[in-house]
Amino acid sequence: MRLIFAGTPEFAALALKAILAAGHQVLLVLTQPDRPAGRGMNLQPSPVKQVALESDIEVFQPLSLKAPEAQWKLAGLDADVMVVAAYGLILPQVVLDMPRFGCLNIHASLLPRWRGAAPIQRALLAGDAETGVCIMQMEAGLDTGPVMLRGAFPIDPAETSATLHDRLAALGARLVVDALEQLPLAAEPQPLEGVTYAHKIEKAEALIDWYRPAAALDRHIRVFNPFPGAQAMFGGQIIKLWQARPVDAHGEIGQILTVDRNHLVVACGDGALSILELQKAGGKRLPVQQFLAGNVLKVGDRFDLSIPIPADPA
Repeated sequence: MRLIFAGTPEFAALALKAILAAGHQVLLVLTQPDRPAGRGMNLQPSPVKQVALESDIEVFQPLSLKAPEAQWKLAGLDADVMVVAAYGLILPQVVLDMPRFGCLNIHASLLPRWRGAAPIQRALLAGDAETGVCIMQMEAGLDTGPVMLRGAFPIDPAETSATLHDRLAALGARLVVDALEQLPLAAEPQPLEGVTYAHKIEKAEALIDWYRPAAALDRHIRVFNPFPGAQAMFGGQIIKLWQARPVDAHGEIGQILTVDRNHLVVACGDGALSILELQKAGGKRLPVQQFLAGNVLKVGDRFDLSIPIPADPA
């Protein structure tokens, strides 16, 4: 199959590797322009660009696909199909119509639930029991196209955004290879019921609101692991919470109920959280035992009660 691949992050890079391993001819890779990263803020290529360069594939990094020059470049390739995965640019209708089999999108949710930018995190925040990947025929709407293939699995109770991302990326890579091998493939329109939107995750959402139930805050902490880290305020200072579990305890909201070498238990709106791993500003991520060795927290101390953040979308 002669194809164009469009994607940017690690999720997409795994799919590109699988497509290459399956023997398909990748004519061109589209990815976002290099971005500054790291302490030196030097320009860094995307994970997809790195895979392309290692495989001697031409890389194209336009700021938009609306320009005639960009469209001429794509049209001249006469591709059978374009595969898109977390690319980050809107594909105009003229581009969607170019390949013989159209454009296929690898979307990390069970459509029509969680259309949009952050389906992995939103599924976790909402407490969904399962998630999966859909291979979708792209059209002009936001993740509205008919579905060709889908795969699903249960969400583990200890799942973080990082672990769920990796599982979904592996599933997406397998499914897109299956879809390419079966083209032309019948697609099923998405149902009109059950549509939800996975709006982009904002850093401000990472703030812990102790008025919420412990079970919701447990999910909250796992959603913001690894980035940017769930943030609690203590004495006006940020403490990031990386791992916790709900426990059956009660007290004044935000108050520390238990402090020992293995536990730091804080009362929530319903139940309590046993915090297992945390990090103060400028410090390292530490198990609670090591953190308490250098930071004095005692029973009766109280975390700052932050301004409530928006409720989980449903």
